[in-house]
Order: sequence, then C-alpha cells, then structure tokens
Amino acid sequence: MSGITFLLALVATGLFLYAYTRGGNLHWKGVRTGGRMLVGMFPLLLAAFVLAGFLEVLIPPELVRTWLGDDAGWRAILMGSFAGALIPGGPYVSFPIMASVFRAGASLGTAVSFITGWALWNTGILSFELALMGPRFTLVRVVVTSIFPPLAGFLAQLLVGGGF
Repeated sequence: MSGITFLLALVATGLFLYAYTRGGNLHWKGVRTGGRMLVGMFPLLLAAFVLAGFLEVLIPPELVRTWLGDDAGWRAILMGSFAGALIPGGPYVSFPIMASVFRAGASLGTAVSFITGWALWNTGILSFELALMGPRFTLVRVVVTSIFPPLAGFLAQLLVGGGF
C-alpha cells in the first residue's frame, strides 16, 4: 500500500468514525454513497485503464521515443500539450494514458506538457465554460493560459528531464 493510499484510508476511517458518533446511521449512508459513486465511475475507470494498457503494449517504445522522447525536443512538448487538451474526462482518464506513454519512453517534458495541457486547455470543458462564463471570459482564459503547457514542459525538460 502506498503512502497516499494509506493516508486516504486513514482519513476515510476517521470520517467513518466521526459519522458514527453523529448517529442516524450516517456512517453507512456515507459508505453507500461512495459505493454508488464507484459503481457509476467503474465503467469509465475500466475503459481508461484498459486503454492505457493497450497503448503501453501496442505502441512500440521506439516510436514513442522518436516522437515524444528526449531527442524529439520542442515537437514532443507541443504534441504533448495539444494531446493533453484533447483528452476528455478527469484525471482518472488522462493520468493512466500519460503514465503508459511515459513508461514507453516519452520525455519528462512531454509528460508535464501533456498534463498541463489537459488541465488548462481541456477542450471538453469549453462548452461548459462558454455557457456558464461567457465568450469573453473563455477567450481571456484561453489566451492567458496558452503559453503555460509548452512552457511547463520546456522547463521540466530543461531543469529535471536531461535538457535538450
């Protein structure tokens, strides 16, 4: 069990005990609510992890290293940024996909630009953002954040990932 898993289990246990002291079967209501969430998310989690597994075994590592590895330079970082923007869903989708590509030989800069592109440029949220915040807000946010995914990937590669 990893440290994070242990910490989450400890917090969940603490909340379970706190809910128990509040009475009204809140502790079991919390467990049932979490179980319903798991059942609802399970198909998406399964699909994301299976997709990540297939990416890892079907894409030749040489191809990943050529296009997304240390020697690919800016091209890899830009590809990572834009690929991250196109991945729909939450972190339970994007992180397994990037982890499998990273293990296959993508550079640290590519992985950082992918995750940063997913977090800042995610095209899946644009319709919500436009509808709720309006076009002016959306345009300003997109323009202001446009430099960050490639910049984050570049800095990660330069400072920690072995340079260019």
